[in-house]
Order: sequence, then C-alpha cells, then structure tokens
Amino acid sequence: MRPDFLRPLVLSGPSGVGKSTLLQRLFKDFPDKFGFSVSHTTRAPRPGETHGQHYFFVSQDKFKDLLAQNAFIEHAEFSGNFYGTSFETVRNVQDQGRRCILDIEAQGVRQIKNTDLNPVYCFISPPSLSSLRTRLQGRGTETEASVQKRLNMALKEIDFAKQPNVHDLVIVNDDLDRAYELFKKVALGEPIESDALPPLDD
Repeated sequence: MRPDFLRPLVLSGPSGVGKSTLLQRLFKDFPDKFGFSVSHTTRAPRPGETHGQHYFFVSQDKFKDLLAQNAFIEHAEFSGNFYGTSFETVRNVQDQGRRCILDIEAQGVRQIKNTDLNPVYCFISPPSLSSLRTRLQGRGTETEASVQKRLNMALKEIDFAKQPNVHDLVIVNDDLDRAYELFKKVALGEPIESDALPPLDD
C-alpha cells in the first residue's frame, strides 16, 4: 500500500473559481512534492496552453479510441468537447514518488467514486454565484451564453458538493491567500477543519 501522502488528491469546483491559481502556487512552493494529472481533451488549445502540460489535445476519434480501451478513470463531455483522466497519467506521477493531483468536474467525481483510486476529495467553492459571474466575465474569453452555461453548471456542482460524504473538505475561495493556506494543508496531508459552504447569491 502506498503512503497516505501519495493518495491522489481530487480537486473540483466550478470553472472560474480559482483552482488553477491555487495549483500554480502549490507547484511553485513545492516543485518536488506534487504532480498534476494532465487530462486529455478534444477542445482546441487556448492562448498560452501547451500540449502535454495543460492538456493532451487530441482528436475526437483518438479520444474515442482511448475510451474504447478503458484508458480513462473518468471522462465527461462539456460544451461539445470531451475531457478525460487516464490511469497512466496518475500512475506516472505516483511512480515518481509525488502526490498526484486531479482537477475534475462533478461528473468525473461520481465516476471516480466507483473506482479503487481511493483519493482525498477537495471542493473549491465560490463565495457567491455573482462573484463567479464577475470572474468568468473578467476572463474575456467567454461569451454571455457560455458564462450562463458555466453558471448553470456551477449550481449543479455546488448542489452535488452539499450532499453528505461527497467531499472530504470544502474550501471557500473568498480570499485567495486564506484559501491557499487551507489548500496547502490539505495537499500536504496536514489536519484541517472543514469549512461549510455558505449560502449562494442568485
């Protein structure tokens, strides 16, 4: 059995909630302790994204081939694109003696719970839906329609996160420095008290 520190860490939360920022800080502070599970996706790269670092960008045919080979721990379709986490990427990180971190949508979390991966589940929540809308609009990469679609998805993810025993810990990203300190403790396997999800704005 692997040391408890090497149990994978499944990070989830709505798009735009700040997961990438938290991960970037963690990897900068602890460059040798963690490894990111790079997902496969059929969507086109965004400016600045690198194949093999941010995602493995593949065609829909290639993705379906991998799916047929049962290569994925979990997979999902969002906005017409497929996303998936492969068993191989997680094993590669663990074999390096690093803790593997997976950035997963709620649909994927449900699938992982049916596997023997045995991760720690951490949910990052926005302080409110209105603050999440502001963040998404501030990206400058989203249309109003896509913002609304992501907000609708966020509501579903938050409702799922409120169910008992879905996540081991919920971190509300109302202050980035505070949220990072909590996330860092979770990632390092240090004891921490769970934060309750606050009521969300309309």
